[in-house]
Amino acid sequence: MPDILLKNQCFDLAFHPAHDQVYAGLLTGEIKGFSYDDAGDSSEAFTVRPTKRSCRGLAIDKDGSQLFAVTKDKTLHTIDPRLGKVIDTKAEAHDSPINRVVTCMPQMIATGDDDGIVKLWDPRVSTHIRAYTRHFDFISDFLWLEDKKSLVSTSGDGTLTVMDVRAKKTEPIAQSIDQEDEMLSIAAIKQNSKIVVGTQLGMLSVFNRKSGWDDCVDRVPGHPQSVDAIATITDDVIATGSSDGFIRMVQILPNKLLGVVGDHGEFPVERLKLSRDGKWLGSASHDEILKLTDVGNALEDSDEDDDDTRSQTHQSESVDGPSERETPMPEDLVVSRTNRKRSAQESDENEEDLETTALEVKQGGISEPPARDTNDDPSSSSDLEPEIEVPKKKQAKKRKKSKKSRSADVSGFFSGL
Repeated sequence: MPDILLKNQCFDLAFHPAHDQVYAGLLTGEIKGFSYDDAGDSSEAFTVRPTKRSCRGLAIDKDGSQLFAVTKDKTLHTIDPRLGKVIDTKAEAHDSPINRVVTCMPQMIATGDDDGIVKLWDPRVSTHIRAYTRHFDFISDFLWLEDKKSLVSTSGDGTLTVMDVRAKKTEPIAQSIDQEDEMLSIAAIKQNSKIVVGTQLGMLSVFNRKSGWDDCVDRVPGHPQSVDAIATITDDVIATGSSDGFIRMVQILPNKLLGVVGDHGEFPVERLKLSRDGKWLGSASHDEILKLTDVGNALEDSDEDDDDTRSQTHQSESVDGPSERETPMPEDLVVSRTNRKRSAQESDENEEDLETTALEVKQGGISEPPARDTNDDPSSSSDLEPEIEVPKKKQAKKRKKSKKSRSADVSGFFSGL
């Protein structure tokens, strides 16, 4: 599908749950609605500008009758997407600019601001239901868990918090320990039993709900820069948006990079949303376009390639016997937060680069990672410690407490990038 031109930077997007419509919140405070079809054609449905300050977050309710928008001027707006008009405004909803909004139960939404305050709202009343103050840095993302009626928030303070919205207490039911890294995005997989969190250092942290929320049970490396956005594609496949501008497909448990499905050039991918039918993946960046990528075809192409590979392997084994692994697995890589303090000169001297510039980006399908030369001595690269470039987050505030440097032993199965 051709990109939808917006003429201004897009901060967030939302798909209608019942119709082929998508909404975008812009830097100028405008909220635009677009209709699209399978042929790739799109048309503007409405434009409304409830404020001149930036629209930072969008969320739509279950039946698509109300679109909620939060803005930098601390206001919560309710829009009727059928009419394209603002039907309710809650001024000064927070004491600081609002960063995120999500729909929970019917007639209940949640908002999070730059100071880490989370508030629950009933759109029918003018005041909030209750407020949670456990975070002390910006709220980066929300995840709603329908089975337990729980709201999970991630924050720049390095923790995630779980709140039971049915309880009247203002204390969360769980909070993770400090992960020593800003937590920027969140998504659920494996029938909501596993939670994947994207971080500033480019690590994917996996939480197991059965094991509790104290700490993650696995860390998946591979992204050279921060993972700003995550969207669930299938039960074990997620799409990630990174500061390096690439949109990747990643399989979790087993962990595997499936490939790159899109990019926004040199601009960071800050928001990802999946359409109601799972066909279109919407992405927002700084390039003033709303990109819709056909991930349905991409996954089909990936499945066909996997089937062909398994068939060829089976035929080879039937004649010559089981083949040995051609490319030895690299040794574990040690990724330390002290890498961020290295100079640019030291970075240029690294013999192995984790960035994915070698990947061929294909809009309609998944590009395969480059094959490793089997004639190379695998031990020659095992001693290398790759550097992770960490960009400065535009919304991230100065850390309010010092953090101890720690190292995490992580698997190097993405080292081919």
